[in-house]
Amino acid sequence: MMELFKKYIEEEKDFLEGILNSHNLTELEHKTHEKNLREQISNLSDIIVSIKTPALNFPLPPPETEAPATPNLPVITHSPRKHNKKSSQALTIKEAAERFVFANTRKSSDTIKGTQTTIELFIEAFGDIPVDQITGKVAGNFQDLLLGLPSNHGKEKRRLPIRDAVQDAKERGLSTLSGKTAKNHFSRLSALWSVLVQREIVTRNPWMQWSFDTTKKTERRCWTDDELSLLTEAQWEHRTISQRTYAGIVMVALYTGMRLGEICNLRCQDIENIQEVACFRICQHAEDNWSPKSAAGIRIVPIHSQLISLGIMSFVQPNQHFLFPDLPTSRDGVRGAAFGQTFSRLKDKLGLPPEVAFHGFRHTVSTKLRNQNADIRELWIDRLLGHEASHRSQGTMNYTSSIDVKNLSMVIESLDYPSLKMRIPRK
Repeated sequence: MMELFKKYIEEEKDFLEGILNSHNLTELEHKTHEKNLREQISNLSDIIVSIKTPALNFPLPPPETEAPATPNLPVITHSPRKHNKKSSQALTIKEAAERFVFANTRKSSDTIKGTQTTIELFIEAFGDIPVDQITGKVAGNFQDLLLGLPSNHGKEKRRLPIRDAVQDAKERGLSTLSGKTAKNHFSRLSALWSVLVQREIVTRNPWMQWSFDTTKKTERRCWTDDELSLLTEAQWEHRTISQRTYAGIVMVALYTGMRLGEICNLRCQDIENIQEVACFRICQHAEDNWSPKSAAGIRIVPIHSQLISLGIMSFVQPNQHFLFPDLPTSRDGVRGAAFGQTFSRLKDKLGLPPEVAFHGFRHTVSTKLRNQNADIRELWIDRLLGHEASHRSQGTMNYTSSIDVKNLSMVIESLDYPSLKMRIPRK
């Protein structure tokens, strides 16, 4: 019987040693498992030694009893691998934007360009850090920087680094970024973070529920007849954009109400005859990576007879891509940026007030059309200008997409500028 018990103890010892040898100790986070196993093996070895000693009076179980149960052993499980810190930090803010915004073909070019500007500002301020390290504190610091930036930051050729620009604006008392612009930056980041939260890449969105003063600093308004008359005598000054292009763009704006970006991206192929009416077709340009501001911006705009008389069709040339080919594209891929900056300088030179801007041409057209006779419907005006319809029922949307071009032409032809004497120079 003593031999049986001894054999049992030795088998238990072998069992524990087998577990110890087969277990990969390098994966154990708690070394106590190894210590416990070794202590039990040592205790069993002592028992075996004691059995061999004659003085040991060890009570043996009666033969008819069952073998002793296996001693309670510590539960041995493979510890989870250490968290891969690199994997959680691999997705930086730039990589997140590239994956979920820039590579998303459903995003408009305006959304992509705006997000690029926001991401560049953030990286300039804080670096291309992992998204899970961007907290509410970081978001608050970014808000402070944005609201301290001069309003013309990024528009000048040589700009100061973001923190130096904030300090310079403070020292010189410069006009700073509007709350609306800062809110737009936060909205773009919040949209990106919503995707990251859904995918469980981050746990919360630090860009939500921030307050901004969105009161307009300068209320844009329409151009008066006297202010339009000043443009007739204005001398355009730009090294590569011609006086002819300047006059063409201004006249298109006044006789269509189109946005500057829409005009600057017009292609020769975008002029079509539809229902025997010459029209501008505003649509997405996949090859130029440009699209209208919204779905409502995709539209047909009849060409005013006065525009045709002034010679707008002479801009269409064989094998020419853009209607205004001498407009440069900025480093951010924006056609019309240089024109807009030069136009602002010209406006200041003419002594026009800040509330009068190029976008004011669009307000002027809208106001003139809405003050016309009752035969012109509000929906037709919204359709021409690329506005979302006031009543967005399915019936309304279907109706606006099928408005007869001749009705739209009637609306356009109601525009008149008796005091405007501007002409488009010939080549």
